[in-house]
Amino acid sequence: MKMDSDLIHSPAVGLTEEEEADMNDWKLPLAFMKKRHLEKIEGSKALAQSWRMKDRMKTVSVALVLCLNVGVDPPDVVKTSPCARLECWIDPLSMSPQKALETIGANLQKQYETWQPRARYKQSLDPTVDEVKKLCTSLRRNAKEERVLFHYNGHGVPRPTVNGEIWVFNKNYTQYIPLSIYDLQTWMGSPSIFVYDCSNAGIIVKSFKQFALQREQELEVAAINPSHPLAQMPLPPSMKNCIQLAACEASELLPMNPDLPADLFTSCLTTPIKIALRWFCMQKSAKLVPGVTLDLIEKIPGRLNDRRTPLGELNWIFTAITDTIAWNVLPRDLFQKLFRQDLLVASLFRNFLLAERIMRSYNCTPVSSPRLPPTYMHAMWQAWDLAVDICLSQLPTIIEEGTAFRHSPFFAEQLTAFQVWLTMGVENRNPPEQLPIVLQVLLSQVHRLRALDLLGRFLDLGPWAVSLALSVGIFPYVLKLLQSSARELRPLLVFIWAKILAVDSSCQADLVKDNGHKYFLSVLADSYMPAEHRTMAVFILAVIVNSYNTGQEACLQGNLIANCLEQLSDPHPLLRQWVAICLGRIWQNFDPARWCGVRDSAHEKLYTLLSDPIPEVRCAAVFALGTFVGNSAERTDHSTTIDHNVAMMLAQLINDGSPVVRKELVVALSHLVVQYESNFCTVALQFIEEEKNYSVPSPANTAEPGNLTPVRDSPAIPRLRSVNSYTNIRAATTARNLNKSLQNLNLNEEGVPAAFSPGNLSNSSSASSTLGSPDNDEYILSFETIDKMRRVSSYSSLNSLIGVSFNSVYTQIWRVLLHLAADPFPEVSDLAMKVLNSIAYKATMNARPQRILDSGSLTQSAPASPTSKGTHIHQAGGSPPMPSTSSSSLTNDVPKPPARDQPATRPPYTPTLGGQAPHSHQFPRTRKMFDKGPEQAAEDGDDAVGHRIYISAALQTGLCDWSAKYFAQPVMKIPEEHDLESQVRMERQWRFLRNARVRRQSRCTTQRGISRLDDQIFINRNPGVPSVVKFHPFNTCIAVADKDSICFWDWEKGERLDYFYNGNPRYTRITAMEYLNGHDCSLLLTATDDGALRVWKNFADQKNPEMVTAWQGLSDMLPTTRGQPSASAHSLARRVSIYLDRSKQGGAGMVVDWEQETGLLMTSGDVRVIRIWDTDREMKVQDIPTGADSCVTSLSCDSQRSLIAAGLGDGSVRVFDRRMGPNESRVMTYREHGAWVVKAHLQKETDGHVISVSVNGDVRFFDPRTPDSINVLQTVKGLTALDIHPQANLFACGSMNQFIAVYNANGDVISNIKYYDGFMGQRIGAISCLAFHPNWPHLAVGSNDYYMSIYSAEKRLR
Repeated sequence: MKMDSDLIHSPAVGLTEEEEADMNDWKLPLAFMKKRHLEKIEGSKALAQSWRMKDRMKTVSVALVLCLNVGVDPPDVVKTSPCARLECWIDPLSMSPQKALETIGANLQKQYETWQPRARYKQSLDPTVDEVKKLCTSLRRNAKEERVLFHYNGHGVPRPTVNGEIWVFNKNYTQYIPLSIYDLQTWMGSPSIFVYDCSNAGIIVKSFKQFALQREQELEVAAINPSHPLAQMPLPPSMKNCIQLAACEASELLPMNPDLPADLFTSCLTTPIKIALRWFCMQKSAKLVPGVTLDLIEKIPGRLNDRRTPLGELNWIFTAITDTIAWNVLPRDLFQKLFRQDLLVASLFRNFLLAERIMRSYNCTPVSSPRLPPTYMHAMWQAWDLAVDICLSQLPTIIEEGTAFRHSPFFAEQLTAFQVWLTMGVENRNPPEQLPIVLQVLLSQVHRLRALDLLGRFLDLGPWAVSLALSVGIFPYVLKLLQSSARELRPLLVFIWAKILAVDSSCQADLVKDNGHKYFLSVLADSYMPAEHRTMAVFILAVIVNSYNTGQEACLQGNLIANCLEQLSDPHPLLRQWVAICLGRIWQNFDPARWCGVRDSAHEKLYTLLSDPIPEVRCAAVFALGTFVGNSAERTDHSTTIDHNVAMMLAQLINDGSPVVRKELVVALSHLVVQYESNFCTVALQFIEEEKNYSVPSPANTAEPGNLTPVRDSPAIPRLRSVNSYTNIRAATTARNLNKSLQNLNLNEEGVPAAFSPGNLSNSSSASSTLGSPDNDEYILSFETIDKMRRVSSYSSLNSLIGVSFNSVYTQIWRVLLHLAADPFPEVSDLAMKVLNSIAYKATMNARPQRILDSGSLTQSAPASPTSKGTHIHQAGGSPPMPSTSSSSLTNDVPKPPARDQPATRPPYTPTLGGQAPHSHQFPRTRKMFDKGPEQAAEDGDDAVGHRIYISAALQTGLCDWSAKYFAQPVMKIPEEHDLESQVRMERQWRFLRNARVRRQSRCTTQRGISRLDDQIFINRNPGVPSVVKFHPFNTCIAVADKDSICFWDWEKGERLDYFYNGNPRYTRITAMEYLNGHDCSLLLTATDDGALRVWKNFADQKNPEMVTAWQGLSDMLPTTRGQPSASAHSLARRVSIYLDRSKQGGAGMVVDWEQETGLLMTSGDVRVIRIWDTDREMKVQDIPTGADSCVTSLSCDSQRSLIAAGLGDGSVRVFDRRMGPNESRVMTYREHGAWVVKAHLQKETDGHVISVSVNGDVRFFDPRTPDSINVLQTVKGLTALDIHPQANLFACGSMNQFIAVYNANGDVISNIKYYDGFMGQRIGAISCLAFHPNWPHLAVGSNDYYMSIYSAEKRLR
């Protein structure tokens, strides 16, 4: 019947209950699967940007050498009749020879001036060798390092010779005189460009290269042999930078077609549009354009440089096409050199592509050096022919009737082609051919908006696309566009600039130089702009002010700080994050901005972000406050007060749920530590003293002495998996050696430092050997010392931090750092260890005795004293230990100065012999002499500077660079998880189908009714005593935790999948585990009795387990109350003592319950509250007081009703409604149990009951609406563990007396399990933990004899 009523309320009518559950898998939120959990927090590797022209060049001088000798043909060329005659579009025979020569020279100069009007032009008409020499040397002298062009027309002289000579004349034109290319190279120097318009021109190119090689070899010889004649000469220039353009190959003659000009090559290079149109008309296809004649072409209206006229538009299209062909065909670096470095060279090479196309049609192959791949067949030439065709077809009507000119559709069509490439293409493909055209289109207002939009979409494909666009030469265009006031361009330009700066931040200087930053300041201040565009604007500004003083000044004057502060409360989280980062960067090491912030009380406005729901925003706020206090300027009282204020606000984040926030917190506090170094040194010394005089051994020191690896009772210790270096789990007890500066290590015979100590014994078998310290830094303060300081420093709760008097701010911050050094997330604790040790190092260096001891004492060698690291520590340089006293205490690592230096008020502290005795045998008795004498002590001053840099440089979290990666990655692409075709989505679908199958099959099994549950389907010896077991809800994996490690078994195959160390300190134990996202990508959460929570991924597969996150779930559980006999006997003893009198033990540890639907985690234990964490925001959302004076032993929640049931150590069961205020939330208290509640379970149904069981074995059923139990069953006494199956209405009890009883809902025993199946059938050990599978009728049992077994219903039911 229940089924029907459910159907009515189901959202999708017609779905069965099962199908609805399967649909819900898609709706369930995932915990800890954001970017910050899945990837390392670091910036992207900077791509080497090659787009910037390192050496922009100009061609400043041009030599025009014409050897025409008009009217006299050279002897070695037989001309056709009629023959090509025009030179520079002039017929030399139409006027007197001398006038013709001068006119042609003047015309050639004009043609070149259209491409480079600013150069110095010198004509040399029919010259002699001397004239050429004079011309070339004077041009080179004036040009200095810039480029010179040498244009040679040899139509009136013989062809070049094989020996590498060209021809000029003698004075009275009676002879042709050869001119060696070798000499020409010498006069012209480098860099130069040569244009040869003559037959067989390819010979010159070859000779040129040979001579260049010959030069190189001569230079090498001269370099070795000083007596060589060249050695005394100034170095001749290298010819590597010379460019040559020749009209034809070595064996070819120039075309003589009378329809063409005689200097066809020169025409192509200097008047490309004119010759291209003439050539077009000479093709057969021109007949398709009626009415167009060669005469008409001369009359095309317009100017070349006016893009709105027909001629200008053709020129523009020609530029775009040739640029595009070059970009697509040439290697990138050659393209940069020829087409982007020098305006004139770029024009000549674009036109050279046309020359190749036209001259090849007359069997002539133009040659260039550097050589270009052939381009005459490129498909883009067809687009050119079409554009010419469309233009020419309009000519007759335009000229005769004066109709308006219709613009070419060329650019619109090319943009469409680009768009098709963008929408249809796949990830890995060739870059789009049209990219250079998009660049040209930015010049036109008509297409600009569309071009910018497409360009933005292209840049969004990733950093490779940005690099490509920059290499095409987009930068100056988009920089110029920032001067435009058009509002519609704003979003597009902001997007494009964000993309560019995310890939190449060096553009910050260009922006400031061109006042580009003002554009983005105005976008940021414009409240009508959508939030995402303001976010990009503030990101751009954050790049501009990043470690760039000029940028900081410019933006400070542009009112950036006030603008940012106004947007701190914007609803868009990414905007809040970047506004904070931008603020943090503008006042980083820039005091004027800091004071501007103080005047606007910026720090107080940032405080609100410290409790932002988004962890990245909290991070950014901490970063901004960190750089706010981290300025190195002089401090006034006012600024010190502000620093203290900020420090105390930051201290509140000590238990933030997100490790990224806490890492940023350590860095922020380290700025403060650097700022107030002397104050912190004082505090450090005080703590070191206090710790030293504190005689009670910390729990870390209670393990058996001498036993370096406490062996568990297992015959062979399984090797733990070393954990991925990313998580870098520090075995909390790994030896942290001395600071490198204190090099007086006590070496044993083999020369290895003896770095073992009682406080150092690793409790994780080989964990400590596989997982050393992060960079093997050697530390002054070991983890133990810091941990002890933390507990000694007489504070029970961190809540006392806030509101203290300011003289103890430094003490409070030191405590915060001590607390962070014990952080469960290794990266946080490593950073905090660095800060603490850096100050401890400073403090002990400064406190060293200044007097040099008499040399006699130097030679005495005391026996090695048992310091906690087995090493002598001396004040810098190495004043020797006093023979009278041991040089260090047992647990601390920093000795006090020798007794004589101490003030008389306190007797020197000497460890008692009794304290040393058990450990002294661990250390070798030999010790080497010191390396340095005391007189070489380091100078204080120098050291201080170096050290300050060490602490700040070493400490960076990479948060800002990591956040900037967002802008470099595709923003418009569908994320993979939403892409129905993606691998991620397919895998997820497969998992959800598997879940549905497991639910369906297990429901069938349990609905048949289970009459027995004793079929042993798995047994194995676990590496440690099982303390918590947890089935994975859908696959065949079970997690078994012992004190500090987790083992994964496949219960179907019976094999071990994984075993790794959880990373908790040695005096703590794992007391609870949960699978998060069990329906999808599972994570494992472990809780330890010091209140720490750790979340793991990549376990039980072939990868290394990694810690996703970790945080202090309950801050006030300092587990000092649990004395432990020894590692092996401990768990049994605890069970016995709990059985006898559980309430006094205080040993509930930490208990948790997880709600996947809401992403909430309930935590409690040896505290007086139930703390609720929101894993999405990674922060505490609620503290519910339990109102009891004993620990919480069990938690169970129901998200539908917002109820939480808690079992307590005093026997009470309390029900809380978390929607109520803290004082009204306890809605029911049941006090029917007389003893410790082992388990309280809240059934997840609309009218589900609370089922609770105490140590005495009484099972009680409560309806949360009634004050008394509605049913009581009595089971075995002496319960140590109990679980309830959520589906099958079974519960299982594990007893001290070594058996398990399984009951059904009526209280009937259906199975009693006392012996293991199989060989010998030995008796089960005392039960340490048990758990049902959430779906299948399987029961997992762990016992104190290390065995872990699983029982199930009879086979026929399964």
